[in-house]
Amino acid sequence: MSASTAPNLIAAVDEARQWDRLMQMARLGAITGADGEPGVNRACLTPLDREARRLLISWAERLGLSASVDEIGNLFLRHEGTEADAAPVLTGSHMDTQPNGGRFDGIWGVIAALEAVQAIRETGTTTRRPIEIVAWTNEEGGRFAPGCMGSMAYAHFKPSTTWDQVTDPEGVTFRQALDEHLKEEADLPRRPLGGKPFAYVEAHIEQGPRLEAEGKDIGIVTGIQGSRWFVVELRGETAHAGTAPLSLRKDAVQDMIRAVTALNALMTDPTDVLRFTVGRIEVSPNTSNSVADLVRFTIDFRHPDKELLITNGDAIEPTIRSAIKNCAVTVTERFHALPVEFDPLVTDAVEGAATAQGLSSIRLPSGAFHDAQFMVPLCPTGMIFVPCRKGVSHNPAEYSTSGQLAAGARVLAATLADLANK
Repeated sequence: MSASTAPNLIAAVDEARQWDRLMQMARLGAITGADGEPGVNRACLTPLDREARRLLISWAERLGLSASVDEIGNLFLRHEGTEADAAPVLTGSHMDTQPNGGRFDGIWGVIAALEAVQAIRETGTTTRRPIEIVAWTNEEGGRFAPGCMGSMAYAHFKPSTTWDQVTDPEGVTFRQALDEHLKEEADLPRRPLGGKPFAYVEAHIEQGPRLEAEGKDIGIVTGIQGSRWFVVELRGETAHAGTAPLSLRKDAVQDMIRAVTALNALMTDPTDVLRFTVGRIEVSPNTSNSVADLVRFTIDFRHPDKELLITNGDAIEPTIRSAIKNCAVTVTERFHALPVEFDPLVTDAVEGAATAQGLSSIRLPSGAFHDAQFMVPLCPTGMIFVPCRKGVSHNPAEYSTSGQLAAGARVLAATLADLANK
C-alpha cells in the first residue's frame, strides 16, 4: 500500500454503511434483554444462520467477490489479488451468537472484513495477494459444544467428523444439522477443507473492560489464553423428599455442591488471573419434592500459563472424586486448547496501522478464545480489539459505538492492504 493510497483507503471505510449492515444482521434473531436492550439469538446451522449468510453473500457478490463453502460449512468470500496463486490473507470471524447474545460479538469481525475489502476495492488499492473473508462455523458452541468447530476442522486440529454425534438441546446431532445446512447451500461452490494462508487477522470487540477503562481506541492482541472444558455427570438415586432419611440418600445435587466447593478451592488465585466457571447445570428429575438422581454440570477453566493450565486441569477429576460421597461420577474433557502467542508480522502491522491513523492503542492478551487460536500453527496470526461498553459481552447489553467500530475497520483495512502486499 503506497503512502498516497493510504489516506484514501482510510477515508473509504464508511461508518454509517458498516453500522447499517450490523443492524440488518441484528434483526435476524432479534431478542430483547431483561432490561430492554436489543440482543440476538442466532444459533449456528439454523434457518436464521442461513438467512444471515445469504444476506452477507448478497453484499459481497455486489462488490464482485466470489463465495464458496467447505465441508464443515465455513463460508469464504474472495477478493482476487494481482497474483491469483499467491497465498491469501484471511480475515473474518463468526456469525453465530450465544442464546442470549449481543449484536457485535463475532459478526462485527465479518462485517468489518467486508467493509475493509470494499474500501480496498473502491479506492483501487492494489493487493498482490488475494484477500479472503471467512465466516467460521459454530464458534460460540451455544447450540453444539464445543465452539470453534469450523476453525478447528480447517486447521486440521480435529477431523471434521469429530463432532458428528454431538447433540443440541433438542436432540439434533451436529451431523444432521450440517447435512441439512450444506443441502440448502448446494448452489455455492464447494472448496477443499483447509489451506495455507499467508496471514490471518480477526477483528473483534474486546469482551473485557481494559480498552474502555484506559481510554484506548485499539487493542493489539498479543495472544489467547488456554482453555479446558469439561462435563461432569453425577449419578445417584432418586427418592421422596419427605420420607427418605438424609443418611441413606444418594443425592446428586449435594454431591455436586461438594464437588464445586472443592474445585473452587483448587482454583483459588490471589492474582485473579485464573478463570473458572460452572456455567450450565442439568438436574433430574428436576422436581421440588424429589431427591435428584442425576446432575450434569460444565466446567470452563482458562489460564494464560501453559503449565498451570495443564496442572490444574489434570487435577479436576481427582478433586471431584475425592469430594463426593454418594454418587458415581464421570468426568469428560470436551475441549483442550493451549495458550498461543500471535506473530509480530501481524501485531506490528496492526500497531503500525493504528499509529499512522493517530489512534491510541495498547497490547493485551485475549481472555476469550477465538477462531484465531487455531490459525496460529498455520500462518502468522493476530487480532484487533475495539472497546465495548463496561466490557460486557454474551449479553444483549453488549455495545460498541459506530465510531469505535469504524476505527477498528479502518485499522483492519490498512492492515490487510499491508499484509496483502508482502
